[in-house]
Amino acid sequence: QVQLVESGGGLVQAGGSLRLSCAASSSISSVYTLEWYRQDSGKERELVAQIWTGGHTNYADSVKGRFTISGDFAKATVDLQMNTLKPEDTGVYYCRLTTWNGRGDRWGQGTQVTVSS
Repeated sequence: QVQLVESGGGLVQAGGSLRLSCAASSSISSVYTLEWYRQDSGKERELVAQIWTGGHTNYADSVKGRFTISGDFAKATVDLQMNTLKPEDTGVYYCRLTTWNGRGDRWGQGTQVTVSS
């Protein structure tokens, strides 16, 4: 079974930057989207950023202009560059991979991002 492994989380002060990375344990040929979600304590998990195989991207309004998603679909890797971080960006960030038929969809284990004021 292909695993998604996240890295790059940590503690940063408001206004700082972090770069999250997610890598698959092996290449996947049927990738449809690469995505980042986040979930803060007691809140619903929300979509942060999304990229399609054709390069189209989508961002949550709260991060638009500050976060940038990039991916390599051949290698099934995805990064999230987070700039001008705010305390409300705090949460556990999960990468997600979707496939054309949905049967290969996978979640990463999550990585903690904490932004202090």
